[in-house]
Amino acid sequence: MRDSGTDYGAVFQALPGPVALLTTDLVYVDTNEAFLQMSGRTRDQVVGRYLFDVFPNNPNDPTATGMRNLEASLRRVAATGKRDTMALQRYDVERPDRPGEWEERYWSPVNAPVFGPDGRVALLLHRVEEVTELIRARSGRNGGDRARVLEADLYTRARELQEVNERLRHAHAREREVALSLQAAMLPAPVPVGRGRAAVRYRPAGGALNVCGDWYDLAELPGNRIAVAVGDVVGHGLAAAGVMGQLRSALSAAVRVADGPAAALDALGLYARSVDGAESTTAVQVVVDCDGHSLSYSSAGHPPPALLHTDGTVAFLDQATDPPLGARPEHTARPQAGTAFTEGATLVLYTDGLIERRREDIDTGLRRLADCLAHHGPADADTLADTVLAELIPPGGNTDDIALVVVRL
Repeated sequence: MRDSGTDYGAVFQALPGPVALLTTDLVYVDTNEAFLQMSGRTRDQVVGRYLFDVFPNNPNDPTATGMRNLEASLRRVAATGKRDTMALQRYDVERPDRPGEWEERYWSPVNAPVFGPDGRVALLLHRVEEVTELIRARSGRNGGDRARVLEADLYTRARELQEVNERLRHAHAREREVALSLQAAMLPAPVPVGRGRAAVRYRPAGGALNVCGDWYDLAELPGNRIAVAVGDVVGHGLAAAGVMGQLRSALSAAVRVADGPAAALDALGLYARSVDGAESTTAVQVVVDCDGHSLSYSSAGHPPPALLHTDGTVAFLDQATDPPLGARPEHTARPQAGTAFTEGATLVLYTDGLIERRREDIDTGLRRLADCLAHHGPADADTLADTVLAELIPPGGNTDDIALVVVRL
């Protein structure tokens, strides 16, 4: 599309409907001619200015809700990356040639995200159709009782819709709070393991109402060995957090008695078949032999752990990857691989929220992680964990939960 020679700026201006582009801070970047004609504004009066400085609410109408509703919709699109079609809105407009004089206007807005190269919401597309004449036609062009009744009905419906949305937001926020508490109770606290210390970090998605089912687990095994695992349950909220707790506990128990990480994931896969909501869960299990300076690993569809060597090179543990839990109709033994390391190396396990971005190949995220680790080299676990999060989480925050485990070997 970008190499087709099409002038998309000209296409934008030629759109027959009124359209505007805004930053996520609600500042106008551009509008098409139809938008300027509809609003009665010039380009200089709009572009580069804050939305509600150009179109404030009518201060003479205490029941005016247009600005609040529109701002809530645009903020929601910026946070979630999802399009929002608004209910019919009354939003009076001040006449530019007569300050203080307001015209009663009715609008049908649609707000949509425009994504940047990093997969984050870069701009907001605001398309609006004016339906003032339609409302007047239905209520009688001369106004009167029918117009007042229709207007009152519109306000009533808008208030009812707003109340419903507020109740839903409160319910979702409460569920998020409970799910976060449940996750915190089920995830182990960082403890010294082996010859080093493990640093763990959990970052819930910044713009989401529900947390996801990411987890981590660390355990000391007989023979001066360390077991480290991370996993990710499909889904959100309390249900995903509950499944996460069951699977984490099951894998933590299995790795203590199984003959290696592949056998532990085999046992987890069989158990997951009896747990509703566990299908397609991803997980990776690593067992570190501290005396033998070697590690073995197995992955069930999870992004590969990274091994930061003492010379600053990075290797991904991707030689024993199998489908997620429950992906195969019949149970099949999972593969296992191993590698050696030098004392002072660092093992990094994580969930996909750390590396994945919308509309970006996962290899790009893996390269970004490898470059970060190689640039900073071996460091203490806490410092490296904080550095990785600081550099890899986008400025606008992570859109998916992140679990991160860093172990200095």
